[in-house]
Amino acid sequence: MHHDITLITTISAALGLALLLGFVAVRLRLPALVGYLVAGVLIGPATPGFVADIELSQQLAEIGVILLMFGVGLHFSMADLMSVRRIAIVGALAQIAVATALGASVAGYWGWSLGASVVFGLSLSVASTVVLLRGLEARGLLDSINGRIAVGWLVVEDIVMVLALVVLPPLAGWLGGNGGDVAEGDLLATVLSTLGKVAIFVALMLVVGRRLFPWFLWKIARTGSRELFSLCVIATAMGIAFSAAEVFGVSFALGAFFAGSVLRESSLSHRAADESLPLRDAFAVLFFVSVGMLFDPRMLVEEPLRVLAVLAIIVLGKTLAAFALVLLFRYPLNTALTVSASLAQIGEFSFILAGLGASLGLLSVEGQNLILAGALFSIAINPLLFNAVEPLQRWIRSRSRLARAMERPADPLAELPETVDARTLTGHALLVGYGRVGSRIGRQLEEYGISLVVAEQNREIVEQLRRSGIPAVSGDAAEPEVLIQAHVARARILVVAIPDVIRARKMVEIARMLKPDIETVVRAHSDEEAALLRKDKVGNVLMGEHELAMSMTRRVLERFWEDEPGERTA
Repeated sequence: MHHDITLITTISAALGLALLLGFVAVRLRLPALVGYLVAGVLIGPATPGFVADIELSQQLAEIGVILLMFGVGLHFSMADLMSVRRIAIVGALAQIAVATALGASVAGYWGWSLGASVVFGLSLSVASTVVLLRGLEARGLLDSINGRIAVGWLVVEDIVMVLALVVLPPLAGWLGGNGGDVAEGDLLATVLSTLGKVAIFVALMLVVGRRLFPWFLWKIARTGSRELFSLCVIATAMGIAFSAAEVFGVSFALGAFFAGSVLRESSLSHRAADESLPLRDAFAVLFFVSVGMLFDPRMLVEEPLRVLAVLAIIVLGKTLAAFALVLLFRYPLNTALTVSASLAQIGEFSFILAGLGASLGLLSVEGQNLILAGALFSIAINPLLFNAVEPLQRWIRSRSRLARAMERPADPLAELPETVDARTLTGHALLVGYGRVGSRIGRQLEEYGISLVVAEQNREIVEQLRRSGIPAVSGDAAEPEVLIQAHVARARILVVAIPDVIRARKMVEIARMLKPDIETVVRAHSDEEAALLRKDKVGNVLMGEHELAMSMTRRVLERFWEDEPGERTA
């Protein structure tokens, strides 16, 4: 009996070649994903030799996107998303407009039709979910304010692209494609219908799913079966993503994101994240391989200048637009550089838009290949942009006039109001970061009546703190100006509650320059980070797992001492 093993062949070839070339890339001091992309090119239809199944590869890559966005939802709460809604919504919309205008203008210069130019511009405006999240995770930035802004920005971009996918078919005829013309009233009804479906889906997730799925996950966990628990996690992610796409017209990625966000309400969310991690990593590799498979290398020889133009729009145009927008919202230079670098690439939604445009007769094969070339090279360059953030930041700040202009010292949130009681600014605790950890520390200190000043990059949080009567300063505490405004020279203790070792070391260094005898408490994520901080003698270094183990051990000892007081030795 003949067996069709296309799926097995595709996965084996993709993973095996990705492993080999990824290893070679790392040995050459290149990002591993460059090897994954080259692996895709080698097993794609545009190169001689073995050709993997493209359709299967695309579906496998979509699974990777679903699992990745599910994992993001498990760590990214709706409160985090709402805390950056102002910059995420306005910034994403403005950047989409800028990138679309740049792409459409260049395509128009090449003589393309209006429809082809619009589809081309839109395809260059939306970043890749997989690339952005991998970049943030690799640098430990996913839970930082910079990571939350970038992910919130990306979620808004995805919502806009979902709307574009619905609106494009009825407009195809008017734009020069093979679709029929649509009346203005019908278009408005289509848009409203789409927005209504998305709203219903989000409402169901927040109202029903928020209660149902964590309850069900807990029931499965009580069976004691690890296999059932893992199956429940994966089935929830895939099932909600599929239902969102089929019933509500929401993308797989957005559906999986909300699936993760509702499961986050469960006390088992961390275990769910750990269970989905191996599959997420494996399918993320398949995503990069699938991108490489779609690329035709002949485009580099036939149209090199056009490829460079596309790459310039993605890497320079989008980056500069995001950089300027973040600074306009008065966020620090570090935030502007990190967010703009994370968005300087395109990915899965670009391919979907390009494919839809081609099916509607709007985009040519050349347009599709240019989009794929832009995706391939921007994904390969993106890790290098991330690595350039710190050197570029140092270079800009070495030019004092330029740095002062970018940091906007006249920002009212960058300095404490004159109405703050001066007595609270002496002998106080200076808390850097008011996220999930910092906010708990802050509330505990308030309960004990300890004077507190907060330094936080999220401007919305700073505004909320000031409304509640807590002195707060907006900005990057790794900069002397921010710590000076927070009166570090008068503080009794500096508490760094952000998950960023590099910046934490800078904060301690600056604080000790301004007040040599200040006590410091710094947060670490791992034994390696803790060892590095202790080697630099930054003060008290606390790690979550270690403190949890100490607390649990203390409770066990207390219990034994209560039962056997005569044998107590300490």
